[in-house]
Amino acid sequence: MNESVLNFRTVFISDLHLGTRDAQSEHLLEFIRNVECESLYLVGDIIDGWELRRNWRWSQAQSDVLQKILRKARKGTKVYYIIGNHDEFLRPFLPMVMGDNITIAHEKVHHALNGRSYLVVHGDMFDAVTMTKKWVAHLGDRCYLLLLRLNRPINTIRRWFGKYHYWSLSKMVKQSVKQAVSFITDYEDVLASHADEKGYDGVICGHIHHAEIKVINDIEYLNCGDWVESCTAIIEHYDGRFEIYEHHKNR
Repeated sequence: MNESVLNFRTVFISDLHLGTRDAQSEHLLEFIRNVECESLYLVGDIIDGWELRRNWRWSQAQSDVLQKILRKARKGTKVYYIIGNHDEFLRPFLPMVMGDNITIAHEKVHHALNGRSYLVVHGDMFDAVTMTKKWVAHLGDRCYLLLLRLNRPINTIRRWFGKYHYWSLSKMVKQSVKQAVSFITDYEDVLASHADEKGYDGVICGHIHHAEIKVINDIEYLNCGDWVESCTAIIEHYDGRFEIYEHHKNR
C-alpha cells in the first residue's frame, strides 16, 4: 500500500455501514490514516442501526475508524456527520454540535473553492421506497446483504484461479437489472431537481452505493459511493476540482 499522505481540501464519504460484517473497515482505516483535509463529510449510513438491532457485529477496526475520525477533529479537521436512513436513530437529537469541530445534522451546504454551493444530504428522503414503504426497504436491505454474503465464496474461488481483483455479484446485479438502472437514474434526477429548486449549484449525496459525478440540467450531481463494496470517496482538490477517489486503485 502507498503510505504517502494524501492532502485534499475536503473529503466526502458515505455508506460505511459500521456494525455490519460487510463494512470494509480495514480499507477505510487505511484511507483515513493517510488523508489530511480541512473538512470531512460523513454523508449518512455511517453506523448501521438497522443491522445492529438484528445482529450486534462490531469489530476493533470499526472502533478504530471512529477513533481516528475523532482524533482528526481534535487536531482541527471540521467533521460534518449527515444522517441517513440506517443511522436514523440519531434524528431526534438533531442538530447536534460536539466540541468545536463536529456537527451532526440532516443536511449541510458546502461552499466549494470553485465558488459554487452544494447541498450535502444522504439522499434517503428522495427515495420513495425508503420513505413510503419501509417494509420493502428493509426487505431489499436483507436481499442486498444476501448478495454481499455470496461475494465472499465467489471471490475465494476467483483467488484460487489467480484472479485477485475484487468482483461484486451485488454490483453486477444492480447494474444489469433494468429496474435498478432506472431507479438510479430517477434518484439522480430528483436530487438534481431539488438542488436546483433550492438555488444550489450542485448536490453531494450517497444512499444508492453508486459513485458518480455528472451534470444534470446544469446541476452538478456527485455521489460518494460506499465502503461496503466499491470503497470510494468524493474529494475536493485545492485547485477546486472534484474527483471520485477509488481506494482499491490507489493502494
